[in-house]
Amino acid sequence: MESVFIQKIKQKFGIIGYDYALHRAIEKAIQVAPTDISVLVLGESGVGKEFIPKIIHQYSCRKHHAYIAVNCGAIPEGTIDSELFGHEKGSFTGAISMRKGYFEGADGGTIFLDEVGELPLTTQVRLLRILESGEFIKVGSSKIQKTNIRVVAATNLNMTESIQKGKFREDLYYRLNTVQINVPPLRFRKKDIKFLFKKFSNDFAEKYNMPPVTLTEESLKYLENYSWPGNIRQLKNLTEQISVVETERVISVEKLKEYIPENIPSISFSNQNVIESSFHDRERDFLYKILFDMKKNLNDLKNIIFQFIKNDSNTRFIEKNQQLLEKVFGKIIHNNRDDSIFQLEDIYKSEDDLDYEEVEEDLSKNELSSFSLEKKEIEFIQKALKKNNGKRRKAAKELGISERTLYRKIKQYGL
Repeated sequence: MESVFIQKIKQKFGIIGYDYALHRAIEKAIQVAPTDISVLVLGESGVGKEFIPKIIHQYSCRKHHAYIAVNCGAIPEGTIDSELFGHEKGSFTGAISMRKGYFEGADGGTIFLDEVGELPLTTQVRLLRILESGEFIKVGSSKIQKTNIRVVAATNLNMTESIQKGKFREDLYYRLNTVQINVPPLRFRKKDIKFLFKKFSNDFAEKYNMPPVTLTEESLKYLENYSWPGNIRQLKNLTEQISVVETERVISVEKLKEYIPENIPSISFSNQNVIESSFHDRERDFLYKILFDMKKNLNDLKNIIFQFIKNDSNTRFIEKNQQLLEKVFGKIIHNNRDDSIFQLEDIYKSEDDLDYEEVEEDLSKNELSSFSLEKKEIEFIQKALKKNNGKRRKAAKELGISERTLYRKIKQYGL
C-alpha cells in the first residue's frame, strides 16, 4: 500500500499508476533529492522519465533556483557546446554577441540532460570536467569559469553497448551513474493502463468539449495484452486519436483493432539493462524480505535456547551440547562460580540491528543455499495465498512483489 506522501507527490506531478517499480523509482528520487550526487534515469522512450528530475529538484535545497531541461538529441552537433556552455562574441560565424550557456544560467540550480547518450564525444569531455570540478570554458574563450549545478541525466540507450562502440565515454558514464533510477515500460504496468486511458480520455474530452471515450472489458484486455513499444506516449496519442475520430464513445475491441493491428509487433528492447534491472530490483527486494524473516526466526530461536539453558541449573546439557551451542551462539565462556553457569558472547542480534548492507553481504557470499531460499520462498508464497484465499493480487501486495512476479513463481514451483 502506497504512503500518503507518495500519493501527494503523484498528484502534484501528475503521475498515474500503482506499479511497484514506478513507486520504487519515485522513492529513490525522494531519497537522493537532498544530496548533490548525480543521477542517471534509465527507461525506454515514452515512459515518462522527465518527472524524476522534477521531483529531485523540487525536494532539494536548490528548489528556489533555476531548473533547466535540455534535450541533447534535439540540438545540432555544431551548436550544442554553445547552447550548454555559452560562447564569446565573434567565436564563430553568427556569434554577433556574447551568450550565456545553460550551465551558467542555471548556476545554483538543477539541469536535466535528456537523451544524454546522444552527446558528441567532444561535449562529453566538457561535461565530465563540470561534474568533476564545476569548471567550464565558453566557446571561443580561454577563461575558466565555475558553476554550482546539480546534473540529472536520462537516456533510452543501452549505455554499455554505447561504451563498447566508443560512442560514450566510460568515465563519464560512471560519473553520471552515481545513482541509477529505472522507470518501467508500460508493458510491465498492465494494471495501470486503465487508469492512464481514463485520465487521457477525460483530458481530451475537456480539451475538445466532447464526452470521454470508454472501453469495454474486452477492449481493455486487448490494450493490456499489447506490447506498447511507444509506451505511455503511444497510449496518449492513441487515446487522443480515438477521442477525435470516433463518434461512438464506447470503444469495442473490433474498433481498437483498426488502430492497433492484431499482429502485435515484436518488442525491440533498446535498453535491455533497464528491463533486467527492473526485474532484478523486484527479485532482490523479495529475497531481502525472506532473508530478514529467516534471520529474525533464527534470532528468536537463539533467544529461546538461551533462556532455556540459562534457567537450567544442570550444566550437563551445556557440556553435552557445547559444540552445537558454539556453532549457534559463538564462543561459550564457563565461570568457575557455581551460582553462575556460563556467559555467552555474541548471543544474538535484535531485528533492529539488521540492515541492507549486512543482508547484501550475506547474499553475495552465498551463505544460504539456493535450496533453502527456494524452500522459504515456497513457504512464504503458500502462506500469502492461503491467507488471501488464493487471490494473487492481494498475495503479491502482501509479499511486496508484483503480480507478474508472483505468477511466475507459482508456475516455477508448480504451486
